[in-house]
Amino acid sequence: MRNHFKIYWLTLLLLPFLFSNCTSNVGNKQAENTYKHWVWINPQDSDTEEELSVRYKKYHDAGIAGIFFEADSEKHYRAAKAQGLEAHRWMWIMNRGDALKTHPEWAAVNRKGESCADHPPYVDYYRWMCPSRPEVAEFLTKEVENALSKDYVDGIHMDYVRFSDVILAVNLWDVYGIVQTQELPEYDFCYCDVCKAKFKEKYHKDIDSIQYPQENLSWKSFRYDAVTAIVNKIGDVAKAHHKPLTAAVFPTPDVAKRLVRQDWTNWPLDAVYPMIYHGFYKEDVPWIGDAVKQGLRGIDGRFPLYAGLYIPDFKNNQEIEAGIKYALENGASGVSIFGNVSDEILAILSKYKQKPEKK
Repeated sequence: MRNHFKIYWLTLLLLPFLFSNCTSNVGNKQAENTYKHWVWINPQDSDTEEELSVRYKKYHDAGIAGIFFEADSEKHYRAAKAQGLEAHRWMWIMNRGDALKTHPEWAAVNRKGESCADHPPYVDYYRWMCPSRPEVAEFLTKEVENALSKDYVDGIHMDYVRFSDVILAVNLWDVYGIVQTQELPEYDFCYCDVCKAKFKEKYHKDIDSIQYPQENLSWKSFRYDAVTAIVNKIGDVAKAHHKPLTAAVFPTPDVAKRLVRQDWTNWPLDAVYPMIYHGFYKEDVPWIGDAVKQGLRGIDGRFPLYAGLYIPDFKNNQEIEAGIKYALENGASGVSIFGNVSDEILAILSKYKQKPEKK
């Protein structure tokens, strides 16, 4: 009799655990069988709560899981969350003209010795900070801490977490009247005194004494690692808040390293969103699938990959749907949309909410 009572009470004690475990497994199974789509948005103050309620419900119903907001707008974040969407703060990291206005000494310096504070490359808003400076890391981690301390912010999404483009995407060469078949000194960063000193301390080499510094493998690794160190520090803040850290990055690991010194496969991310903007590279829509495959090989299952699609690159809705299919069929966990999220695009996304059953 006593043994029966022991079994009875043990069962009662274990029931909540057993039930929650089953529920968790069901939730995990549903998550595994569902694509999650995302959008990048600059929130507008003029939007009313009624408009946002309708808009974000349509997003959710179409299979969009969350929004990356390029500004802090509590109204937008809470409206999105009320419709079951995640609301993440989309932050510019290394390209920060606002910071250089008060701290021009933080600016990245090119191989000619010119500072981004007063000689921005390509366009006026390209004002890049140097990742080797402790003050820059402190500034950025404080900003992330401030953002994540708000209860309506679900995570941090990093953008411009890199150096300036040493080589532009090929489709932009005509736009700026530049032919970049080699790394030109005015676009090659960073050669500030702090970078030079830290490089010499680590590799026992003076970068100024190297004939072709742009080809030096140690110097390239040093700069990859400098950006990665910034990401690691931001990642520590995100972990302390138990909130995810994600990033918008260049389309493939190779392109990211070659064009902007970005080694994103080695970052402590919860998800990555490569900007697979095929038109920028004069590629056709099928290249989206190739880029997804390359990215997945690089991260080797450590975190999910969502293919960033640039709507103006597509000629029509048929191409948009093809781009989504190429991304998903090659292993992306979903897509992220940059551009006008029209009802037509929502209708296309809604067709790709469930993953096909494995045979």
